[in-house]
Amino acid sequence: MSLYSVLLVDDEEEVIRIIMKKIDWEQMGFRVVGYAHNGVEALELAEELLPSVVMTDIKMPYMDGLVMSRKLKELYPEVKILIFTGFDEFEYAREAIDIEVEQYVLKPVDAEELKKVFARIRRNLDRERDERSNIHKLQEYYMESLPLLQESFYTSLLEGRVPEQEIPRYLSSYQIHLDGPFYVVTVLHISRMQNLSDMDSFLKMVSVKKLAEEQLDNHYGSKILLYLGNIAVISQLQAEDEITRYTDSMDEFCRLARRVCSVAVTAGVGHICAQLRDLNYSYQGAGTAVSYRAIYGNTRAINIGEIEPRETGDSLWEQQAIRDIIKRIKTGDGEALAGQIHQCALRFSETGTSLQNFRVFILELEAELYRMGNDSQMDMDLIFTGEKSLAEQGFQADSPEEFWSLVMEICTRMQDSIARERQNTTKSFVTRAMEYVEAHYRDNNISIETVCKNLGVSAAYFSTVFKKETGKTFIGYLTDYRMKQAVSLLLTTDDKTYIIAEKVGYMDPNYFSYVFKKQYGIAPSRYRVEKLKERGQN
Repeated sequence: MSLYSVLLVDDEEEVIRIIMKKIDWEQMGFRVVGYAHNGVEALELAEELLPSVVMTDIKMPYMDGLVMSRKLKELYPEVKILIFTGFDEFEYAREAIDIEVEQYVLKPVDAEELKKVFARIRRNLDRERDERSNIHKLQEYYMESLPLLQESFYTSLLEGRVPEQEIPRYLSSYQIHLDGPFYVVTVLHISRMQNLSDMDSFLKMVSVKKLAEEQLDNHYGSKILLYLGNIAVISQLQAEDEITRYTDSMDEFCRLARRVCSVAVTAGVGHICAQLRDLNYSYQGAGTAVSYRAIYGNTRAINIGEIEPRETGDSLWEQQAIRDIIKRIKTGDGEALAGQIHQCALRFSETGTSLQNFRVFILELEAELYRMGNDSQMDMDLIFTGEKSLAEQGFQADSPEEFWSLVMEICTRMQDSIARERQNTTKSFVTRAMEYVEAHYRDNNISIETVCKNLGVSAAYFSTVFKKETGKTFIGYLTDYRMKQAVSLLLTTDDKTYIIAEKVGYMDPNYFSYVFKKQYGIAPSRYRVEKLKERGQN
């Protein structure tokens, strides 16, 4: 049985020890993972320990239990808070209710009462855990979400954002049947200029979508969605030559939509394709076809393959391939970059292309690589080793493998250069944060927020990177630095403790003494005496 974690918070050490002894925590299904003596310390521990339950007193130094509880609830809404206090005042109880604490218990704490309270808290935690992990409920939620997931997947296909190797997994997980063997995307555009009815424009679109679902699903297994102000239709064909009949069907649909929905619809039919990975190129062709309505008129189907040569689709693919390679370089994933270049090489070998088209592709790829390199202030002479351009080296290669290996080498060098620069940038702002601490540790208002504002980064990103680079949280680093300065002042000056506290950023000398004792095990004044005594003996 997994145990729920408990954090105890009270400024009286004896109270904490009594509570720990009064309950057989493990028998109750809990374990005490730590304890704090004030609200400030409790918040720091909560960030590290992520307790299930926090049991806290109200009256404590530096930050009382109610303020701490409110902050905890903001940061961790699921944490259960139990307040135990010697103050039986209405205002305290009312504020505790506002914070949604589990129980408000008066001291002295009765062991039996406390056991009953924790038994109830455990039942609540068990119920919440069961609700989250209940497979049946998860399945129900999944099925309710399935239409949205499916539509999101269709959108990603149209935008070319689904890696080819991931497509089968999504089809299976989202229960989608796109068996083809051929596919075509159609864009249904509703004219805004020809108002054949007084219906709202969005309702017009919904009515056309519903009509398309009724007419196209059975014939072409079509998947239909609202997308960027139009209706996108992903249809499945049994043979390539079926595209002509499909175009005629879409033409009939446009006339039907005019009669039934009183709207003028243009159906832009994209290039037919044999792979789902190419749906975005078919979609782009469909969008281009719709734009020809200014020439051919609306309330009809326009097939891009009949008005523009097929090479348009290929050039779109090549442009997208270059964009994908650039994107993989920037993300820093070497494996993904290798996969993208391999797919590009495979595509060229499978479909075949003219020498002229291949030359254009290489020149455009080289131009984009130079553009990105210049934007990132790379030394392009080091990236493109040798005096010859990529195009020249490509056409002197003895095999496709040799050429694509060269492309991979260049892209990898650029990827490494970006990674180094990113790492240097990260180290730079961590160093700047340390320098900021060195310059401002005397300021009692210094915080993550002030440092991040100075650096121009978000607190979430800063906290993650700072801890990764230094092994400490920012607050932990700041405390350590202040304590080192305090030690130096204790041993090199005759300043009183309260003056030293103020010099290292603590307005409350009592809290300074508390932190110092927590760090070094003894109070500042005693530390000074012992260290100076050791020096005298030596």
